[in-house]
Amino acid sequence: MKRVAILISGGGSNMLRLVESMTGDHPARAVLVASNDAGAAGLDHAARLGVPTAAIDHRPFGRDRAAFEAELLKPILAAQPDILCLAGFMRVLTPDFVNRFAGRMLNIHPSLLPKYPGLHTHARALAANDHEAGCTVHEVTPVLDDGPVLGQARVPILPEDTADSLAARVLTLEHQLYPAVLRRFAAGERAPILL
Repeated sequence: MKRVAILISGGGSNMLRLVESMTGDHPARAVLVASNDAGAAGLDHAARLGVPTAAIDHRPFGRDRAAFEAELLKPILAAQPDILCLAGFMRVLTPDFVNRFAGRMLNIHPSLLPKYPGLHTHARALAANDHEAGCTVHEVTPVLDDGPVLGQARVPILPEDTADSLAARVLTLEHQLYPAVLRRFAAGERAPILL
């Protein structure tokens, strides 16, 4: 059974779908949900599901990302995860942190990578007059939103779409794609899937 730690910054809707999926014959179980914000609503949701939680506020560390990550690593390493999932974790991680979990860290991004890494993906897709949008689960590497793609899901962009309406439709896809990819990844399958 693979042990999964999940990092969040907010409500944790993707984290919830991951935790809820890890039941029955699933090859993994959640052992920790950690956040850079003690007020993140996702921590309460995780605790209600019986998953241990931890919060390390990044703000006291200022620009010293390495010092923040050293504190963040303490609960992560104590949980001994085989897989680390980023699920709306809004901090850029240093290469040292990422390399520690090389080949074992996943992220979900709300665009069809390699298009639109970083922020404001839906507004950028609309501004480019794209015909479709979607989400990508990928392995995390030191380059932002650049690791090997493990899965993608697509949705058409409608003429009346706004960034918010598109984001809502893409989020529904994220809730399907991330659990599907995690299940396969935990079983040792890395071939990309398309939903």
